[in-house]
Amino acid sequence: MSAPKTFNPLRPTACPGLLRIVRALDGGICRIKLTGGAISARQAVAVAQAAERYAGGVIEATNRANLQIRGIGSEQSALIDSLLAAGLGPRNAASDDVRNLMLSPAAGLDRQMLIDTRPLAERILATLQGDDRFHDLSAKFAVQLDGGEALNMLEHPHDLWLSAFVREGELRLAFGLAGCPTDTPAGSVALEDGHGLVVAVLELFLKLARPEQTRMRHLLAEYALENLLARLAERVPVQAVTDWRRASDSSVLHIGAHPQKKAGVAYVGAVPPLGRLDPAKLQGAAQLAAIYGDGNLRFTPWQSLLLPNIPVEHCAQVIRGLEQLGLLCHADQALTRMIACTGSNGCGKSLAETKGDAVQLAALLQRQGHALSVHLSGCPRSCAAAHTAPATLLAVAPGHYDLYFRDASQAGFGTLHARNLTIEAVAALLDARSRSPLDA
Repeated sequence: MSAPKTFNPLRPTACPGLLRIVRALDGGICRIKLTGGAISARQAVAVAQAAERYAGGVIEATNRANLQIRGIGSEQSALIDSLLAAGLGPRNAASDDVRNLMLSPAAGLDRQMLIDTRPLAERILATLQGDDRFHDLSAKFAVQLDGGEALNMLEHPHDLWLSAFVREGELRLAFGLAGCPTDTPAGSVALEDGHGLVVAVLELFLKLARPEQTRMRHLLAEYALENLLARLAERVPVQAVTDWRRASDSSVLHIGAHPQKKAGVAYVGAVPPLGRLDPAKLQGAAQLAAIYGDGNLRFTPWQSLLLPNIPVEHCAQVIRGLEQLGLLCHADQALTRMIACTGSNGCGKSLAETKGDAVQLAALLQRQGHALSVHLSGCPRSCAAAHTAPATLLAVAPGHYDLYFRDASQAGFGTLHARNLTIEAVAALLDARSRSPLDA
């Protein structure tokens, strides 16, 4: 498939895609959707070369385990053609937007997994791309498939989620609408009915939703969940789930070396500071994957990357190589816990230079001996984080932020704790809070 000759939006949405370059303050943005976050070393090199030749050299790992190239200039067609030639595009132009299926970055590798989700994922993606009806879904409509892995992002809300569990020796898929796998399931289906459930949910959504109802939560505001489940049960055998709920593991498994299900190999996780790579970093990581691993990389919803299938005896060498590239491989480094949007250097809506402020805050917290999870957002849209972070800084002016703490009873960022703080004041407040016995 060659690049289209015009770059008018393929549909009315502000979301970038591979074929839709969206303008920003720092140039065009191209989003490359990766199946399960996976990309070959050869494809990673193609992305790096495209960013260097046709853009400003900024590559971002996104919170949906995709990649973005920023700062694209006038050679949009050449950039798109180079990415399509590397096999990074959709099966057809109309289906690029709907390839929103998130897996564990350790799918097929994780020692705790109940199923390898990749075959079912490939079947779902083939249906999404091959059935013209599903091309009408919003570019933000998203599905999650959880195989029970220890390494899995369970806090991002999805329009439909499916999660593997065992009941009386049978593998089944719990599912829910407009939420996360840690929510109470709406029901479950047999593993072999997983694809049928996805198709039934999407068809029902498209049948019932008005044009302005682009997400499942919009439909649920008008239709009772019980009503939707009854209609799904007419298509797929659905059972209630009363005795199971997905457990959440808070350990940091996307950083450093971790054993895989197969004996003798591990994946090595590294964090590009604030999710940003340059061509040298990406090409260097690709080279390490080709030399020591299986020639593939996987990006994660934590805006990091994994090198899978590294022989255990080579993990230390791979970590040294990644660190020499400027990637972070240790969870006690404060910058590994920082999330920041593009900021005022690249986005006209941002009220602060969030990435620079995040680096400053990380340095202050590192001196205090803390590695705390903090999200810096230049405006209320929260583009950098799909979940609510434990602490969120919302910019109100250059270098000044309102501080929120996550609160399950509060929507959005949580509970407002303090207003108009400098980065130094934020660091001092977080330090005092972490030392308080009330927060221990």
